[in-house]
Amino acid sequence: MWKYVLIPALVCALFACGGGGGSGATRLAFVSNGVDPFWDVAAAGARAAERELGVSVTVVFPSPGTIDEQRQKVQDLLVRGVDGIAISPIDGANMTPFLDEVAGRVHLVTQDSDAPASKRRCFIGVDNYAAGRACGRLVREALPSGGKVALFVGRLEQDNARLRRQGVIDELLGRSVDRTRQDAVDAELSGGGFTIVATRTDDSIATQAKANAEDVLVKHPDLAAMVGLFAYNAPACLEALRGASKVGAIKVAAFDEQDATLAAIAAGEVLGTVSQNPYQYGYQSVKILAALCRGDESLLPPSGVLATEPTVVTAANLAQFRAELAAAIAASKG
Repeated sequence: MWKYVLIPALVCALFACGGGGGSGATRLAFVSNGVDPFWDVAAAGARAAERELGVSVTVVFPSPGTIDEQRQKVQDLLVRGVDGIAISPIDGANMTPFLDEVAGRVHLVTQDSDAPASKRRCFIGVDNYAAGRACGRLVREALPSGGKVALFVGRLEQDNARLRRQGVIDELLGRSVDRTRQDAVDAELSGGGFTIVATRTDDSIATQAKANAEDVLVKHPDLAAMVGLFAYNAPACLEALRGASKVGAIKVAAFDEQDATLAAIAAGEVLGTVSQNPYQYGYQSVKILAALCRGDESLLPPSGVLATEPTVVTAANLAQFRAELAAAIAASKG
C-alpha cells in the first residue's frame, strides 16, 4: 500500500498558504478543485517535496469550488509571481484556452483531473477509468445476480469524474475496455444483469448529495446498490440509507478514504473504497515542476501521463491500511 500523510483539514481551506522555501527559492503552486480532506493528503505530499527540494510551494484550495473561483486563484498566483502551477481543473475541456494561456507564462501540469487537449506538460493522477472499473468490480462481486444501481458524483465536467463513471458502468455491464466511450447521463443502461437507473450530480454540495440519495431511494425502492464517485458521496448515501432503514439491504461502494467511509467498511456497511494516492499527486507535481524550472525534462513521462497506483480497500486489508495511515499521521506530527 502507499504511504498516507495528513495535515490539518482547514489549514488552507479559504486562503493560499505560503510555502517554506527561502525568498530566492523556485516558486510553485498546487491548486485543488475545492476543499476536502482528500486535498489535505495531496498538500502533504507537496509539502514533503517542498522540504526535500528546497523550493517554495503555495497551496490553494478554491472555496467555493467553481470555475470562476479557481480561475481567479490562478490569476492571483500569476500576478504574485510563480514559476510553475499544478492544477486539478474543474472543467478541463472548457478551461483549455485559459490553461493554454497559463502554460504560455509558467510551467503547467495537471493533477487529479486532466485537461488532455491543453498545453500542460503532463498529467499526474490515477487511471480513473481503471479505478472506476475496480469500483464496479466491488459491486459486481457482491451482487452476482445483478440488480439496479445508482451513481452519485459531484460534477461530470471534470475529466476524472467522467472516466470514473464510465469505468463503473462498463464493468457492471460487462463491456470491453474503451476509455473513449461516454454514455449519456440521463440514459438508463442495462447489461450483464445490471441496470444503471441514474447518475446524480450535486455540484460538490454535501447536503445536495444526501438529498439526491434520498430521492433515488424513493424513486427506486428495489435499488440494489449505490456507488459514490467522490469522497463525500458514499457517506451521504449512508446517511440517506440510515434515514430509510436500509443500511445493509442496499450495497454501497465508494471512492477515497474519508473517516466515515473507513468506519463503514469496518462495520460492514460499505463494500469497499478505491483509494487514490493523493499524497503522490502533490509530491510528484512539485518534483516535476521543480525539475522543469531547472531546465530538466527527464521526469516528464513519455506518454504525458504519470499514473499513480490506487488501492482497493475492503474489510480484508482495512487494518493494514489504517495502520499505515496512523503511522503516517504520527510521523507528520514530528
